[in-house]
Amino acid sequence: MERSEIISGKKNKEHTLIVIAGATASGKTDLAIQIALKFEAEIISADARQFYSEMNIGTAKPTAEQLQKVKHHFINSLSIHDNYSAGKFRDDALLLLQNLFLKHKTVVMVGGSGLFIRAVLNGFDDIPEVSIDAKEKVKNLFEEKGINGLQEQLKQSDIDYYNEVDLQNPYRLIRALEICISSGQSFSSFRKGTKTENNFSVNYLVLDVEKQELYNRINNRVNEMMKSGLLEEAKSLLPFRNLNALNTVGYKELFEHFDGKLSIEIAIEKIKQHTRNYAKRQLTWYRKETMAQWKTAEKIIESLLPKK
Repeated sequence: MERSEIISGKKNKEHTLIVIAGATASGKTDLAIQIALKFEAEIISADARQFYSEMNIGTAKPTAEQLQKVKHHFINSLSIHDNYSAGKFRDDALLLLQNLFLKHKTVVMVGGSGLFIRAVLNGFDDIPEVSIDAKEKVKNLFEEKGINGLQEQLKQSDIDYYNEVDLQNPYRLIRALEICISSGQSFSSFRKGTKTENNFSVNYLVLDVEKQELYNRINNRVNEMMKSGLLEEAKSLLPFRNLNALNTVGYKELFEHFDGKLSIEIAIEKIKQHTRNYAKRQLTWYRKETMAQWKTAEKIIESLLPKK
């Protein structure tokens, strides 16, 4: 099967990609393993931070025991020093799917990186080239006014993207503003292209967890991460704090603690708060995915059981 055949054409109903998405700490990993075991399938991780081998505790990777139960792909596949994008993930994932569908009727994809999932399912819009002048303007804005300046400018230039982007990620803010300035249009206006057809069926499921329960899970997970050595892991990565991979909740706050800006108690509370904020943004993203079906874990299992 050629790669072009898996990217476009009629869907092969014998091949199904089950996508398990949802907010951080919603229980995606356990559910995906349960489903993969049922279908004798392999798992593709679509969690952009779990790709990096140096980041373990703070990214809530599957445990060694979980990885032994089901074969996972894209876990520990990169170094924090590697440059990687949603576009590259799309290419890599589609080629992997081509091979996996030769031996499995079903493959499971799990993760909380909505952009990476969308890249595989829908492809990308035609984003224009960015001018050198636009790059320079945004660079100067960031240097003069920091991330707050980027946030304010994006709010004025593209309120739709402002409401869904990770506002603590300067790289995404910079990218969007460069396109706004260079094109004279909002970044959002370029993100509504035609969906790419893949040669497999998709069952896109989003875990529906009650808000307070999700927040309790997040708070408990952060406590467990700290007990498991997140502070020590962050300290070992401090020399590389400027890398894009480490611009991540759980590490950024502890870096500020090492700088003497935050007590450890406040840093932990900020990790919890920022993780809850991140979960909100994830859910906002999934609500805009027209293919997504929102179900509890119990309903997902029930819907995937063979009907008698």
